[in-house]
Amino acid sequence: MGSRRRGDLAFGLVLILAGALFLAMQFVPGMRAWFSWPWIIIGVGLFLLFVGVVSGVPGMAVPACVVGGIGGLLWWQNATGNWASWSYAWALIPGFVGVGTILMALLAGRGLRAIGEGSTLILISLVMFVIFGSLFGAFRGLGEYWPVLLIALGVLVLVRALFRPRIGSRVRSEPLDDFGEEV
Repeated sequence: MGSRRRGDLAFGLVLILAGALFLAMQFVPGMRAWFSWPWIIIGVGLFLLFVGVVSGVPGMAVPACVVGGIGGLLWWQNATGNWASWSYAWALIPGFVGVGTILMALLAGRGLRAIGEGSTLILISLVMFVIFGSLFGAFRGLGEYWPVLLIALGVLVLVRALFRPRIGSRVRSEPLDDFGEEV
């Protein structure tokens, strides 16, 4: 089946599901209270992911996770009324890219390198979230010790830079013995 046909099938299925949901909201009392406006943004993220999976474009997982993640943040802020958290919650967006990168790697059957890159983005995002949250008073338990996270992140970046294989380094086709010498 061609990618255009799969995309049309996915779009048709999403329209049917959305129509059924909105119809149910018209006739089931109280169902509308379950869904607030951020659910629309989360739904757009799920739609992007669904279309990417069905049409065979795993790269759609990245924007799907970004849109869905922002929708999740908006849902939480709408539910709690904590809109001031945008001062540090934006730091989670690179983590959403990391989740999308991991999903893309899994859907495309790529190697562990993409999963490692996604995990690194998630870690950096979480550290930035805690640092900026501490600066803006969200995580009072860390007190003045939040710079330790920045130092730990710097150490991680240095270690990765020192032990990452160089791009363009000579690839050996000969087998190596236990001491790393060519056989």
